[in-house]
Amino acid sequence: MNPWQTPAAILQVRRILTSYRHWFGVELIPGALALEGEQLAEVAYRTQRTLLSHGPQADPILNYGNAATLALWGFSWSELIATPSRLTAEAMEREERQRFLEQVARHGYVANYRGIRIAKNGQRFWIEKAAVWNVLNEQGEKIGQAASFDRWKPV
Repeated sequence: MNPWQTPAAILQVRRILTSYRHWFGVELIPGALALEGEQLAEVAYRTQRTLLSHGPQADPILNYGNAATLALWGFSWSELIATPSRLTAEAMEREERQRFLEQVARHGYVANYRGIRIAKNGQRFWIEKAAVWNVLNEQGEKIGQAASFDRWKPV
């Protein structure tokens, strides 16, 4: 079994996609929420847009990334889920990123975000038209944040 097909990863994908629908009023991946188990995992993992999330820790750790995310940042699954999400941005961009995430926490979501990120190998890239939203559990409690975008380019 692939790590993105575990019950925990499938639950996280469902929460990410359900939360997106909650905040934006539409499905991020049309029809995906009608799928179950490994079918849901496969569709989310293989979509062409990035899909990633982090947990609620004080220094949040990434807890999901699909194939597009892993390829863009150059992480393996095991590297990704051990990485503080702040390390996806350069040191000089981290304060701005933190202010932005606090805005998302207050309002629930933000669309059309643009910023510079950094891959594991040091390559910098712009992300454009990113959606970032609070991930909610089944009781409506915030359990982290997620992001998705399909436009990026080298700096």
